[in-house]
Amino acid sequence: MNENASLALGTSRGGLSGLPQRLVQDGVVEHSAMLDALNAARERRTNVVTQLVAKGAASARDIALAASNEFGAPLLDLDAVSTDLEVVRLVGDKLLAKHRVLPLFRRGKRLFLAVADPTNLHAIDEVKFATSLGIEAIVVEDDKLQRALDKALEQVDNQLGALAPDEGDVDLDSLEVTGGEDELDDKAGRDDVEDAPIVRFVNKVMLDAIRKGASDIHFEPFEKIYRVRLRMDGVLKEIAQPPVQLAQKLSARLKVMSRLDIAERRVPQDGRCKMKLSKNRAIDFRVSTCPTLFGEKIVMRILDPTQAQLGIDALGYEAFQKDLYIKHLAKPQGMILVTGPTGSGKTVSLYTGLNILNREDTNISTAEDPAEINLPGVNQVNVNAKVGLTFASAMRAFLRQDPDVIMVGEIRDLETAEIAIKASQTGHLVLSTLHTNDAPQTLTRMVDMGVKPYAIATSVSLIIAQRLARRLCTYCKQPLDVPKEALLKEGFTPGDVEAGMKLFGPKGCSNCTDGYKGRVGIYQVMPVTDAIARIILAEGSAVEIAEQAAKEGVWDLRRSGLEKVKNGLTSLEEVNSVTVE
Repeated sequence: MNENASLALGTSRGGLSGLPQRLVQDGVVEHSAMLDALNAARERRTNVVTQLVAKGAASARDIALAASNEFGAPLLDLDAVSTDLEVVRLVGDKLLAKHRVLPLFRRGKRLFLAVADPTNLHAIDEVKFATSLGIEAIVVEDDKLQRALDKALEQVDNQLGALAPDEGDVDLDSLEVTGGEDELDDKAGRDDVEDAPIVRFVNKVMLDAIRKGASDIHFEPFEKIYRVRLRMDGVLKEIAQPPVQLAQKLSARLKVMSRLDIAERRVPQDGRCKMKLSKNRAIDFRVSTCPTLFGEKIVMRILDPTQAQLGIDALGYEAFQKDLYIKHLAKPQGMILVTGPTGSGKTVSLYTGLNILNREDTNISTAEDPAEINLPGVNQVNVNAKVGLTFASAMRAFLRQDPDVIMVGEIRDLETAEIAIKASQTGHLVLSTLHTNDAPQTLTRMVDMGVKPYAIATSVSLIIAQRLARRLCTYCKQPLDVPKEALLKEGFTPGDVEAGMKLFGPKGCSNCTDGYKGRVGIYQVMPVTDAIARIILAEGSAVEIAEQAAKEGVWDLRRSGLEKVKNGLTSLEEVNSVTVE
């Protein structure tokens, strides 16, 4: 043990010294209790003050008063001051936790440091070395110091994910990025792409995408330029043009992160990686490569569970649509299908339903490619075609495990469709997705896949078609003056027009992107009624099914979109871009 550490523990060759000696002389602590605390501090490599307070040998207040009087250091009540997180970030969290000290404020080249034991010169020296600042020790009570330190570290931890990568206080080199399950054997290839500027650039782009709430990152090589774009609120925006000469290095870096074969550039590959932002927050990325004329285009899908709002009221369902969804979720068997293009929010709608069903008495299993939202209490399986774990094989396994609810990420083929239908007909509730344009087309699509019409009519209970429209910014949206004739032509009813309906459009401000902030769902919720089932059995067309649904009061996507426009949630221009007139 070095000399400073010995002083911090309060020992010397002649017995007690420093703060321990003063505490015993003043009668604050019994001599035997002090010796016990010193021994415990040595064994556990902690501060003697902490041991005294933990053992109840003295109060934190009495120790702080004695320390302030003995060493002439000012005494401060931590409950009376607020912590400056910018100052806390000057010292690494590992160093703060190791020595149990807390930076309070900075004045020029002096850093004022809260300590419970001002004789802990080793801690003060390490902080001085780490910050290159002069240190002024301020005595505080040990218990309050621990609470304030824990709170400050938690706040810094939680804010890391929201920091802009160009603010200068995020260490892009030290961000921890790990790959998927398959390890890369090409060690030489890995070393070739651990180029610091490339690592920093990729980390910067990934952090920026997370901060801006993007859903995808596109890395695109062309003949004379290299382009990086983010998809934010469904729209792609270019954010960078690195030198085209770096295309291969960027591709290699992204593939190494995702545990892909960097030597293979001729065929598409799929992988995953994870960026750890803090102790409590990590973001998964699904990575897809595709060979193009001038290199590999790489797209990273950001799988951030915090972006998924699992509350059904936040998704944009109309009241009667929400009631229909909840009603069919309560049924013990049947099939609920959610349909729409890629990126239309189908997974969030499914997980909203699973969240409602997720109770102690319900066994829920899901097969996904991949699992995008981690939901405790739900048994989630990632399909892996390489080892034969397909949607169909996963569902067969689920049926042998006493399920109540099964969710399959997507019905892609006849085999998966038939197993899902059999499960729904044998006392299980099945949720899944398809890629179709609207709810009526979903039923005819299943027939085209080879599913028998009677199987569809007796198993499918509810179909939800959906789109995502950009939500108007509440700070800057502006009213529009649209002629009544134009409104009627767009599909609004005469009653809406005569009632003085007000439309809004985008403007743009510092709080949004081009006048929009976030997205809202547009839904067609169609129950399969007896009348619709008869049309299916008669092998009727999607048009006939749609006409019958309209008679039964089902809103199509266009009608639902116009309702969002009428309520000022989105613009008519945006609804026209995601629905058909």
